[in-house]
Formats: sequence, structure tokens, C-alpha cells
Amino acid sequence: MSEASRIVDVGGKGVTEREATAEAVITMTAEARAQLVAGTPKGNPLEAARVAGVMAVKRTPDLLPFCHPIAVTGAEVTCSVDEGCEGVTGRIVVRATVRASDRTGVEMEALTAAAVGALCLYDTAKPYDRTARIDGVRLLEKKGGKSGHFTADPAS
Repeated sequence: MSEASRIVDVGGKGVTEREATAEAVITMTAEARAQLVAGTPKGNPLEAARVAGVMAVKRTPDLLPFCHPIAVTGAEVTCSVDEGCEGVTGRIVVRATVRASDRTGVEMEALTAAAVGALCLYDTAKPYDRTARIDGVRLLEKKGGKSGHFTADPAS
């Protein structure tokens, strides 16, 4: 059995520029996707998802017990409608890029932003498609820090 849970001490590490990009994919019927793109009684779901993702960046240490509050210097969240999935399914890709100057990375902030953005889209899609699903929450790229640069395999 391991020790009791704790936040790792990063005080001895140097402050460096860090950046991470993550994505989440929500898949639904083409009709539901068209409804989200057109807008719903709740407003513009794509803009709401972007705002939810940005808000999630700031709240990551409140949600994940081992995350340090970090000095975020910037964050962008985009929602891209996958036009290549006409017919049976519709997809929207939520992508988040987060930058910070700190002693620890921003991967969890980027992953949280992408996941929460996708959850926001699910919230607005559910009246049109209860079978909508969120898949592929993953880190695409990370820069900075001791472990250096990482880029995910595009085929995975």
C-alpha cells in the first residue's frame, strides 16, 4: 500500500514556459449536430462549450486533488464541426490549448477544458440525441518542463 495521498512538492523545480493541447470528441446523430450548429433555445451551444472549457481551466485544481494551482498565462478552446461525417453520425471536436509559466505542467488543465467543453455540448445535445457520446479525450501535445516535448501519434 502506498503512502497517504499528497500533493507532490515542486518547490525545487524551476519556472519554465509550458503548453499543452488536448481534445475530446462528441459524436451524435447528424440531425442533433445540425441543431447544435443552428442554435438551441439555450443559445449558441458551441460558444457555451468554449466558455465552459475556459472556465474549467481555472477550476482544474478544485476538481483534481493532485493538481497544483498554476500561473496560467493563456487558454483557447475551439469547437470544430467535423463536416466529413455526414449521414448517420455527426461529430464536434473540442480542442483546448493552455499555456503557463510555472513549475509543473498544464496537461490536466487542457484535458479538463476539452472534457468539460464536450460535456457542455452533450448537455445541449441530449434533447435531440440521448445516445450522444464523448470519446477520445486525449493529450495531443505538450511542450516544456523536464520531460520535454510530446506529440501524440495522429493515428491513435
